[in-house]
Amino acid sequence: MRVTRAMRFGGPEVLVPGEAPEPVAGPGQVVLDVAAVDTLFVETQVRSGWGGEYFPVEPPYVPGGGVAGTVRAVGAGVDEAAWAGRRVIASLGFTGGYAERAVAPASALTPVPDGLALDEAAALVHDGVTAMALLDATELKPGETVLVVGASGGMGTVLVQLAKSLGARVVGTARGEGKAALVRELGADVVVDASTPDWPARAREAIGPGGADVVLDGVGGPVGAAAYPLVADGGRFSAHGAPTGGFAPVDPAAAERRGVRLLGIGDVRLADDAHVRLAERALAEAAAGRLRPVIGAAFPLERAADAHAAIEARNLVGKVVLTV
Repeated sequence: MRVTRAMRFGGPEVLVPGEAPEPVAGPGQVVLDVAAVDTLFVETQVRSGWGGEYFPVEPPYVPGGGVAGTVRAVGAGVDEAAWAGRRVIASLGFTGGYAERAVAPASALTPVPDGLALDEAAALVHDGVTAMALLDATELKPGETVLVVGASGGMGTVLVQLAKSLGARVVGTARGEGKAALVRELGADVVVDASTPDWPARAREAIGPGGADVVLDGVGGPVGAAAYPLVADGGRFSAHGAPTGGFAPVDPAAAERRGVRLLGIGDVRLADDAHVRLAERALAEAAAGRLRPVIGAAFPLERAADAHAAIEARNLVGKVVLTV
């Protein structure tokens, strides 16, 4: 079968198409005919050699932790009548997705509702689930103000829509008018252009006196550090994104003195059963038309290197997906 491997750590060019043996489903597993593959910014970071303490992979490896496709075969102990031929999404961990076929635990499968395209479903494998988990963890309530930092990305576009559906007032940041226009279209009440040096002051003005009840930082680094003071005393700050190379540096003792509850990526690491429950919710919202997965570009599997280059260029909105 066709795969794309990261042959070593480095730039996008280390992603090389090739062949691999056909996978076989073990006990409790299924084999999927992959139709679309989720891509994440963190995958580009790991490919470059970053994050070994979080993602212990060694080249050569097949990237890709989230796929959408059709169940091709089932292993021992899996209900064939229930799963064979079904359209599903699956979280694979962190490897194995950039492939024509993939093995997944049956416990990680979520059926895709009729009427929802598989590329749209793939776009929600991680970002839809994590966004749901973040809003549950921060306990966002109707009438509260939330600041979404990096609102035009795959996760940000989902967070804006879900936060608005919860009845929150949504302020988003995005770089440039094109991205800002999309974020407004998705329901944000105010969008601040993060490409301007004074964006924190403009965000504070948009948020209003006292600060935001919830700040969802999907960018990290200096941007996340600049966003932290915008959270209200007694509010919640989630530092879950690190496309800048690191999570937002926040002093826990200082946050405690302000009564700010800090959350991070560890608060949304989910077991299979929790992932499936949240995936069901995200897919149901999309199938009902209440959540729009934004796909900025799609690349065939063999052009995974181009997909990573596009992600790193930061010119696209929403998700980049691979198609098989």
